[in-house]
Amino acid sequence: MSDPKNGKDNQSPVIVWFRDDLRLADHPALSAAVKFGQPVVCLYIFDEKTPGIRPLGGAAKWWLAGSLRALTEAIAKRGGTLILRRGAAKSVIAGVVRETGAGTVYWNRRTGGGAKADEAIEHTLTKQGVAVRTFQAALLHEPPLLGKSGKPLQVFTPFWRTLQEMGAPRAPLPAPKTIDSVSGVASDKLESWNLEPAKPDWASGMRVFWTRGEAGAQKRLSTFLDDELAGYATQRDRPDIPGTSRLSPHLRFGEINPFQVWHAAKMVADSTPARARDVDKFLSEIGWREFSYHLLCQHADLATENIDKRFDKFPWRTDRKALRAWQKGETGYPIVDAGMRQLWQTGWMHNRIRMVVASFLVKHLLIDWRVGEQWFWDTLVDADPANNPASWQWVAGCGADAAPYFRVFNPTIQSEKFDPKGDYVRKFVPEFADAETLFAKPYPEPIVDHKAARERALKAFASLKG
Repeated sequence: MSDPKNGKDNQSPVIVWFRDDLRLADHPALSAAVKFGQPVVCLYIFDEKTPGIRPLGGAAKWWLAGSLRALTEAIAKRGGTLILRRGAAKSVIAGVVRETGAGTVYWNRRTGGGAKADEAIEHTLTKQGVAVRTFQAALLHEPPLLGKSGKPLQVFTPFWRTLQEMGAPRAPLPAPKTIDSVSGVASDKLESWNLEPAKPDWASGMRVFWTRGEAGAQKRLSTFLDDELAGYATQRDRPDIPGTSRLSPHLRFGEINPFQVWHAAKMVADSTPARARDVDKFLSEIGWREFSYHLLCQHADLATENIDKRFDKFPWRTDRKALRAWQKGETGYPIVDAGMRQLWQTGWMHNRIRMVVASFLVKHLLIDWRVGEQWFWDTLVDADPANNPASWQWVAGCGADAAPYFRVFNPTIQSEKFDPKGDYVRKFVPEFADAETLFAKPYPEPIVDHKAARERALKAFASLKG
């Protein structure tokens, strides 16, 4: 996008509103503002009041704190300042405009409820004579992606094929070398937001497992491409080995974006043809993230309403005891329990195991997928407004391109197939730490029998055919 004219005059400061894009490299809004040549007000708003903006869960708040801390330091190294404010974005931005005399507000576009909120904010600012400039940064292709019928694509395979046929995405932008900020603008202290736990400190395991911030994201990508990519196409379903990228929380908070990931992965494929298949499979997972956001664009209530309306009459059960056992990792199925304990310890769970534990909740226990989605929203560091509900709806069978209802994971078979030596279970279920083989040591009885639960689930799902 060419340099815009300032909404007031050519000497007015420019506000760059950071949201889920907490980085400096390939930040089109920031790059354009710096290029414009006027002082920049780098602004982050912790917004839990604007309609359509889903308040973060506990684990995501913890991640946000570290990410903002890293971004503050990165901006300061370039001579700038990150201003922190809390409140409804519309009123906060209006206040910062008055305080600084800013003539233009820049931001990278969002999808879903955030996009609707942005439209209202842009309308208000424009009426006040403040220009707004927005940029594409979070998705390779902004919704909607239309099929040959002219309608948005609802099935992943043709969606991904169509996206690939559009060619390589734009090249990432470098981080600005200097940021000339406006001085004297009041800022909240990050600690005053109480985003991180104190007593009890449930985040200790997460601190060991993650490095929050843009530098951590770049290091994670490099480590994955250099050391862990080989065999991804065949080993990504194995939770017992480090075979996945673990980039999801970095992508969730925009410490890295799909453009950067795409081009870095393609460079590996070009330089090492033997890795091409692994790269293609890895990028298809980036494609699933894209697909989820396109679904969110079409279904703003993705986290609360079934895409397949037949499920509005599904006979979900209320079983608080079983739900609590699932949440605590005490179901009697080691692979399920390992996943739920990994989640509590690290704020993350291997994707294959996410499918296993979600299927268990929805199909073995017949507990509403929305209950599981909300639990994940509060406990995942990568709790994503599109990926999280889209994936839960996929497992439940009520989403777009959903898994067939008769697909009921057998936890024991899943464990034998994807954790053949029991290493994953041993790591997170200490009851098995010294066991040579799983199931050779006494373990609490399963809270539900697999065969009986499967038959009950199939009967419940079959009721949708009537």
